[in-house]
Amino acid sequence: MKKRPRFKQALSLRERLELWAEKVRNQAAVLSPGREKEALLKKIRAAEAASHLDAWANSRGLQPPK
Repeated sequence: MKKRPRFKQALSLRERLELWAEKVRNQAAVLSPGREKEALLKKIRAAEAASHLDAWANSRGLQPPK
């Protein structure tokens, strides 16, 4: 079985999500209102929610279940 090449990410998931959301936000800013712009804005909201969940999951205050 051939193994997939593995690599270490230079940026955290949260940082990658934030950079991607900023790039997509810039793309959406130049579009006129419509379905395509709404789809991009929906993706941005999902990326921001994922970023917040990642921050919460990796916070020091999070305790393991007892």
